[in-house]
Amino acid sequence: MNWKRVIIIGVLSALPAATVAQANILNAKKPEEIGKRTAAQIELDNDKPLDYGYVDDRDILWSKTVWEIIDLDERVNFPLYYPTDTIDIGADRRSLYDVFIKNIKNGKLTDIYVDSYFTEKRKFEDLKATLRKVDTTDLGYEQLNAGEQISPEYINTRDITAADIEQYRVKGIWYFDKRQGELKYRLLGIAPVAPDVNFIGDESMAPEDALVELFWVWYPSSRQILHEAKVFNQRNSAQPISFDMLLNARRFNGVIYKEDNVHGDREIDSYITDNALFQLLESERIKEQIRDREQDMWAY
Repeated sequence: MNWKRVIIIGVLSALPAATVAQANILNAKKPEEIGKRTAAQIELDNDKPLDYGYVDDRDILWSKTVWEIIDLDERVNFPLYYPTDTIDIGADRRSLYDVFIKNIKNGKLTDIYVDSYFTEKRKFEDLKATLRKVDTTDLGYEQLNAGEQISPEYINTRDITAADIEQYRVKGIWYFDKRQGELKYRLLGIAPVAPDVNFIGDESMAPEDALVELFWVWYPSSRQILHEAKVFNQRNSAQPISFDMLLNARRFNGVIYKEDNVHGDREIDSYITDNALFQLLESERIKEQIRDREQDMWAY
């Protein structure tokens, strides 16, 4: 008997059912049974994100907080952007923005803040002015001036959708753990960035000037939600990864636009103006400084 083959088959059979893109799809008798798992399968999966290890403040030998821009026009960042049209696609595939909005609406995601310093909380009712624009047409104003009630067809409503998201901004901390003897990264917050809903389609303003941070999510409290939301794996659709795994593994390309500094955490473009190349070089300089820190720890 080929024992190597037996061992490989045994290991593969022990993999959790959660690695399958659509659970039970090969055993379903009806379409409604796709995605449903038995209680034994759910218990076996132990489907939860891997907990962060405890890090004592005394073990942090050095740290630096950085803010990065994730440009969704870059191909490597597409998994955070698509799908933008959910009409003809299954409920198990959603963009990161749709995952955030759905869970903010149903109350599962509550740690929503105004900025990246997480000092002022927000609820979905507070975000409506940022996410929706309600405008009245000229005919609607004519009805209003005539003392009549405005007809619904004369009221235009514009919502921010996943297709409008152009960037994500993330805040994280690089730190050297002297107990582990290595440089590590911990993601602290993430924010979707889109054009101001009041200026979408307004050609009088430059597109980059109209971008606003819609809200900031405190990342550690959103990990279970992002773990349950899966990302399409282009190489193997039978083994999707979660948004939590993608972000924690830094499977994206980010450009540093700010670091903690003595000047009140000023952004790079505030001291290097009107020169995109030099701003990018400054971002790379900060990255190299962080990378070199781990090597310098071992230099005698």
